[in-house]
Amino acid sequence: MVIITLQRAKCIGCNYCVELAPAQFQMSKKDGKSVLLHAKDKKGFFTLKSPDETIFEKNIKAKEACPVKIISVKQV
Repeated sequence: MVIITLQRAKCIGCNYCVELAPAQFQMSKKDGKSVLLHAKDKKGFFTLKSPDETIFEKNIKAKEACPVKIISVKQV
């Protein structure tokens, strides 16, 4: 299980996450911020739980590239 969390309100719209993990992230046309696809929102923290272990590496790279450090990736 891979758990990805995005603090969307702090996003600066750099687009690194979309470039590195396009299956999980896209940029919003409304406000230019990142959107974690298929995520559930809980008080501004958008969380995606996926049984697909193959997405882990790409999302770790997205986490590391994020200049404002608002992406969390865990493997459980």
